[in-house]
Amino acid sequence: MKTRIIKRKLVPYAYLAPVIMMIAALLFLPIILVIGYSFFDNVLVTPQSHWVGIENYKIVLSDAVFIDSMKNTVIFVVMNVVFHLIIGMVLALMVNAKCVAGWAKAMFRVIYMLPWMFNATVIAILWKLLLNPNGVINFLLTNFHITGGAVEWLSDRSIVFWVLTFINIWAGYPFYMISILAGLQGISSELYEAAGIDGASYVQSFLYITLPQLKPILISIAMLDFIWTTQNFSLIWLLTAGGPSHATEMMSTYVYQMAFTNYQYSKASAAAVIILLACIVLAVFYVRNQTRED
Repeated sequence: MKTRIIKRKLVPYAYLAPVIMMIAALLFLPIILVIGYSFFDNVLVTPQSHWVGIENYKIVLSDAVFIDSMKNTVIFVVMNVVFHLIIGMVLALMVNAKCVAGWAKAMFRVIYMLPWMFNATVIAILWKLLLNPNGVINFLLTNFHITGGAVEWLSDRSIVFWVLTFINIWAGYPFYMISILAGLQGISSELYEAAGIDGASYVQSFLYITLPQLKPILISIAMLDFIWTTQNFSLIWLLTAGGPSHATEMMSTYVYQMAFTNYQYSKASAAAVIILLACIVLAVFYVRNQTRED
């Protein structure tokens, strides 16, 4: 009898076993290997690698390029999250407005969603063509006498970081817009009707009804955006590859170049572990917030 009960309890785990093994092989094993590599020298390059402890971490944390990549990543992430939130909120409120007709709402949703329908490769090619010295943007700016000549948008060290930030904001705001729009449609209209009867203005209704009702959604998508933008690599690499002169170097591109350009796998592993720790901290805050809201 006991054997039969034990077998019955083990059946669900038997069904889960293939998935658990796959996750372990594709997720946890690489993470463990990278953490292990970070404590050795010359891994994957020569068979004579030896234990160096935290020396790789000291070298990486004292590297001026890595420090700059951390600063760039923090500024990049904060600006993206803030502007994604603002733009997403404004567009969601516009699309959700009662004064907008049904066909117009559908049209605006399609137009506003377009950036999210493209993958990183298409977005990079599109903006490289637009920002080319002989491209459409320089043509318009020159003909309207806004600039004196062609601007090297992706080569000028003084502006390339802000151009990259703008492109990533443009590519990511639809996620916020759709999430906030879903939250707005879930707010009971009776709350706004009661506020209108009490003489509340539109601003007061927004501050005391809309924002509190959207707070769980806003916190969740902001934390997810923090994690996703910190790990952003494809768009940055395709547009600037961290250049020129490390002006757009992010932590993700730093790790890639350290590993696959300089073949310093140990130092790249140490930098990757640092990024992993930062993402874990953000993930913990996200899970705690989700648990609290539940």
